[in-house]
Amino acid sequence: MSNPTATSIPAASTATGQAAGPGSEATVREIAQQPDVWREASANIAAQRTDIDTFLAPLLSQSDLRIVLTGAGTSAFVGDIAAPALSRLLGRRIDAVATTDIVSNPRESFAEDVPTLLVSFARSGNSPESSAATVLADQVLTDVSHLILTCNEDGNLFTDHQGRAHSKVVLMPRRSNDEGFAMTSSFTSMLLSSLLILGGANDDAVAALSAAATQIIDCRQPEIRALAEAGYERIVYIGSGPLTGLARESALKVLELTAGAIVTYYDSSLGFRHGPKAVLDETTLALVYVSSDPYTREYDLDIIAELRAALTPERVVAISSLPLPAADGHSWILSDLAGLDDAFLAVGYIVIAQLLGLSFSLTLGATPDNPFPGGTVNRVVKGVHIHPLPASAGTLTNAS
Repeated sequence: MSNPTATSIPAASTATGQAAGPGSEATVREIAQQPDVWREASANIAAQRTDIDTFLAPLLSQSDLRIVLTGAGTSAFVGDIAAPALSRLLGRRIDAVATTDIVSNPRESFAEDVPTLLVSFARSGNSPESSAATVLADQVLTDVSHLILTCNEDGNLFTDHQGRAHSKVVLMPRRSNDEGFAMTSSFTSMLLSSLLILGGANDDAVAALSAAATQIIDCRQPEIRALAEAGYERIVYIGSGPLTGLARESALKVLELTAGAIVTYYDSSLGFRHGPKAVLDETTLALVYVSSDPYTREYDLDIIAELRAALTPERVVAISSLPLPAADGHSWILSDLAGLDDAFLAVGYIVIAQLLGLSFSLTLGATPDNPFPGGTVNRVVKGVHIHPLPASAGTLTNAS
């Protein structure tokens, strides 16, 4: 592995006004503020609980209601994490379908014309696909309602749906509308809020997550910096169930913040062996998010052992809320999170990936607040043209 010149990241404490290097101020602040933002988001939802429940109750009373969680990029990954967890909790069908898929293939995305609740996640609400997905849902479906979770009260998605019949808008805390390029506190506030809105209040989880994130920020940064300074060129994130979505978001954070200089990959514990394992080489770091589910956890432990044999133990980091079997290598136990379901674990676990992406970015001499100064990739996507949906050409028929 090559060993780039190390650049220490600023200490990201929860104190406001912390020192940060040029080009990293917003990202550092927005990672560090998350425990406070989560408490604020939880309090905001509690204050709106009656209105939220009044909107949701008649929808959830429909046995054939389909719930679709949607967003683009990191906002889509909120749905990837929340959907399987909420489906299990509520005992009903909940799908995660990205706005990018809805916009390009609306009739496939909404193939069943059943009562639908479209839950949209968006930091700015100004990505072209965000509003277009809701418009297409209205076009294609007979009965659709909208729950909007966004961080920007000036965004198109907010203004399109605020006060509209069959829509409910829940605004995240103002400072969660991240100024930095990468979504950090916006992602976690929307993920946590979706779990609290659809899954019910959970003050204990919010307190545990805030404690765990504070511990990561205050105590884990030396280890995280050491990984970033070790010269890795590839990073693999692995998780199962809801944590597969977290692995995907984690991989994107490093890819974004290093402007693509670090190659990243993600997969599930079982899926990784089916070809993607070929990505491993002598420059690879692997991080495995360990499930709280006893059955799923066995598969996570299996892949950890296999990766440590393939890469050497020091190049594999296992992140868990519960103690792990004694083994060589990095095992980071976030005991504050013990007892939480995997979707809640994702809210806390992602702080490690955010700090790792920040550390790699600074170590490589990049500017995390704007990794693409030439504008090749943008904070709010550009270049998307929304085409009008033509009238349906009918349905496919089987050849006789």
